[in-house]
Amino acid sequence: MWDLLRRRDFRILFTGLTASMTGESLLLLMLAVWVKELTGSSSMAGLALLAVVAPAIVSPLLGWVVDQFPRRGFLVVANAATAVALTPLFAVHGRAQLWIIFVVAVLYGLSMFTVTGALDGLIQQLLPPADLAAGNGLLQTVRQGLRLVGPLGGAALFTTLGAATVVGCAIVGLLLAAAAIALIRVPAGESAAPGAPAPQGWAGEVSAGVRFLVRQPALRRVTVGLVIVATVIGFLETIVFSYVDEGLHRPPAFVSVLICLQGAGAVVGGLVAARVVRRLGEVGGLGLGVACFAVGAAFLIYPQLVLGLTGSVLFGFGLTIATVSIPTLIQRTTPSALIGRVSTASGAVFSLPQTLSIALGAGLIQLIDYRLLFVVIAVVVTGAAAYLWAGRNLAAQPAA
Repeated sequence: MWDLLRRRDFRILFTGLTASMTGESLLLLMLAVWVKELTGSSSMAGLALLAVVAPAIVSPLLGWVVDQFPRRGFLVVANAATAVALTPLFAVHGRAQLWIIFVVAVLYGLSMFTVTGALDGLIQQLLPPADLAAGNGLLQTVRQGLRLVGPLGGAALFTTLGAATVVGCAIVGLLLAAAAIALIRVPAGESAAPGAPAPQGWAGEVSAGVRFLVRQPALRRVTVGLVIVATVIGFLETIVFSYVDEGLHRPPAFVSVLICLQGAGAVVGGLVAARVVRRLGEVGGLGLGVACFAVGAAFLIYPQLVLGLTGSVLFGFGLTIATVSIPTLIQRTTPSALIGRVSTASGAVFSLPQTLSIALGAGLIQLIDYRLLFVVIAVVVTGAAAYLWAGRNLAAQPAA
C-alpha cells in the first residue's frame, strides 16, 4: 500500500488531501459541539450535522456538474471555494449568529459531495485497477486515523483558543490541498472534461448515475444495503450526545474521545482494508464493515465506559473497510464519463435516508430512551450486513 507513494502524482495528491483532511477532522465535530455549547441542546447539535449531509438531496445535479469538468481543475477550484465559504464562521460570537453555522454547514456539505465525486474520478485516472483498493485504503487510513488527534485537537483548540482558530486551520488545509492538486500531471488524453455518453437529454444525463447504480448487480446490492443502514445510522449523530451526557455523565466535548478511539480502529481497518477487499470482494468487504457497525452499536446499549470505547473502535474499523470497499467498486465498474454522477448518487443513496434518520433521531431522543435507539440500530444494521454478505460473490465487471 505504501509503495503507491513512489508514484509522483499520487504522492502529491496524498500530501494535499492529508492537509485538507486534517482541517476537516478539526472542524466537523467542532460544529456540533459549538452548537451544543451555544444552545445546550443535543437535538440542535445533531441538526448541525444534518445540515452537512442535507445537500445529498441535489446530489444527481452535483454529480452532473462534476462530470462536465476535468477532475484536477475542478478539485483545485472546489477546495479554494470551500476555504472562502468557511470565512463567515469568523463572525459567529453568540447564539444570535447560530444561523451562520448552519448556512456554512450546508455549503460545506455541497463541497464534500462534489469533491468526493471528482476525487474518485481522479484516483481512477492515476492508478491502475489492481491498485485502486490500496490507494483508497491509504487515503482512508489517513482520513480516519486523523480521528486519533483531530477531534481532541479541535476540542482543545476550541476550548483554549476559540472557534476562529479551528476555522483558520481548516481554511489553510483546503488552500494547501488546492495548491498541491494543481501540481498533479494527469495522464495524457485524460486532462479534458470526460464528456457525456450518448445524448439523452438533460434530465437523462443528470439521472444517469442513479440508473447505473440500479443496473449494475454488485452496485445494486450495495445500494440496497446502504439504504437499510442509513435508515437508522443517523440516530447516532444525536443520541451520542445523550449517551455521553446521561449515560457516561461526561461533558459534550467527551464525544471527541469516542471519535478518537474510532480513529484508532480506523487505522487498523485502513491497514488491512486492501487485503480484505481482495479476499472478500468489495460487496463482502462492505458486509464485514457493516457487521462491525452493528456490534459497535450493541456495545453502546449499556452505558459503561469500557464498552463505549470498545464500540467506538469497532465503528472505526468497520467504517474504513466500508469506505474503501464502496469507492473501489465504483472506480472498477464505472466509465470515467459517469463516475462523478455515480459517486455522488451512491453518496446520496446513503446520505438522503441518513439525513432523514438524523432528523428523526433528533425528535425521538426527546421521547425514547437512547438505549432503545441503540437496540434498533444494532438490529437493523445486522440485517443489512447479512444481506450484503449474501451477495459477496457478485461479479463486478470492470469499467468500459
